[in-house]
Amino acid sequence: MRIVVCVKYVPDVQSHRRIESGTVVRGEEDSINDVDENAIEAAISAKENHGGEVIALSMGPAGAQGSVRRALQMGADRAIMVTDDALAGSDVIKTARVLAQAIEKISSEGEAVDLVLCGVASLDGMTSMLPTALATVLEWPCLGGASTFGIEEDGVTVSKFNDGFQDILSAPFPLVASVNDEVNQPRYPGFKQMMAAKKKQIETWDLANLPQGQQLADGDCAFTQVLEAHERPPRQSEHNIITDSGEAGKVLAQFLKDNGFAAGQEHINE
Repeated sequence: MRIVVCVKYVPDVQSHRRIESGTVVRGEEDSINDVDENAIEAAISAKENHGGEVIALSMGPAGAQGSVRRALQMGADRAIMVTDDALAGSDVIKTARVLAQAIEKISSEGEAVDLVLCGVASLDGMTSMLPTALATVLEWPCLGGASTFGIEEDGVTVSKFNDGFQDILSAPFPLVASVNDEVNQPRYPGFKQMMAAKKKQIETWDLANLPQGQQLADGDCAFTQVLEAHERPPRQSEHNIITDSGEAGKVLAQFLKDNGFAAGQEHINE
């Protein structure tokens, strides 16, 4: 079984991000997308139980190799980074097309890819669209948002929870599946695994390496455009802090009354 797990390098959610010339500055405090580690764990566990090969795949700038390096530390056999200046500004649709081309190239090199695993969403864009878009381009079935994940003889079975109901879904190989953070507990690589991963080479591909890379290079980088970007305005510093000495409830009620909060006015008057 050949499994490709798609991973992404994203800005740390706790880091300070800024905008310069309408573009978010990235790369200073980036890390692997959290839920992508759950996808890596699902792929590694599948290999341990059923055999095969796990290939980590990412698209991004040259400095984003930390994502696939983490996959190598956790036990992936191979890591591929697709990076090209022509891909700057790509959106989810363009990214799906590039990753699909890379997966087709991987399949052409040997055994076909049976399974593509992704995290359910990336913490930067939070669109949750990539797994479905990737499956659409590949023309494969997609099982999304899995809370449990199991390899069957000829496919995958997952379960997911929607509106209080549990859905159990199955699809045959080849397919794309995305997992959430409930599906497993990602392993933490030890020192030995980290040192071994340093010795593994990360393959770097540009668009010229892909089957239809020239078409991707000639086309628009994105099917959506960000016309404006503004930093979040600072919070207003004007506020009143009330030290409760038993009268805070009355003070709050009076504040609501004075500022036009009519709902429950009869109770405030009491």
